[in-house]
Amino acid sequence: MKPIYIDYLNALDIEALDMTDAEIIGAVEAGLVAQGNGQTVIEPRVHLEPDPSFNGHFNVLRGYVAPLDAAGVKIVGDYVDNYLHGLPSEFGILNLFDPRTGTPRAILDATVITDMRTGAVTAIGAKHLAKKTSKILGHVGARGTAYWNVRLLDHLFDFDEIRVHSRRPESRDGFAAKLSADLGKKVTAVTDWRACVEGADIVVEASRLLEPQPLLRTQWIKPGALVMPYGTMSAVELSLTDIMAKIVVDDWGQCKGGKFGSLRA
Repeated sequence: MKPIYIDYLNALDIEALDMTDAEIIGAVEAGLVAQGNGQTVIEPRVHLEPDPSFNGHFNVLRGYVAPLDAAGVKIVGDYVDNYLHGLPSEFGILNLFDPRTGTPRAILDATVITDMRTGAVTAIGAKHLAKKTSKILGHVGARGTAYWNVRLLDHLFDFDEIRVHSRRPESRDGFAAKLSADLGKKVTAVTDWRACVEGADIVVEASRLLEPQPLLRTQWIKPGALVMPYGTMSAVELSLTDIMAKIVVDDWGQCKGGKFGSLRA
């Protein structure tokens, strides 16, 4: 048997690619187009929760994308208290295979590309669903995916005002400072949810809660706004669906399965 060589890309290799915002959005959009054209197999994610006291779980995601001629399994650890250890809340490993033979092709550190992918889906959703004139962004949450949400949304909309909020002052202040430096514009850290989302044209809720809490109030959402809630534990008032003109999900199989998700109830 001829030798099988498996490519390995660590975090430094991914960083060295220096992907542009447009490249990230384009790659993810191509995957979504393939999904829409029936050229993918995407199975509902499953979860491994080793011990409730660890305050975290693993997401196991499985898919096949025909235009890429690749099948993959990604495992993402999501641990709320990792900031106490100086670690990101989410780590990921992506395993890629030949879909015809099952031959392993590559192992990738997927921590940053998971953040990028999430931010790209957020941005692409807004590209098609938000008003083209949207100029105010309100973003709750400051974890890794949050950075790419804001960065890629701003790439498309060039906001006049960006507000960010998270529970811990050091988290939201540092988040705002990094974004301000990288985007070359003012990003304001606010101390409460209402100040963050009220009157915003685009609202992203990426909070990290231990249990569902209706912290995002329906009355704060201005008519015509786009609201994208994706916290593992729901932070929205369920009355939010009463004022929506349209509800869009990227995959009904993912939306219906499992116990986690903002609109699960």
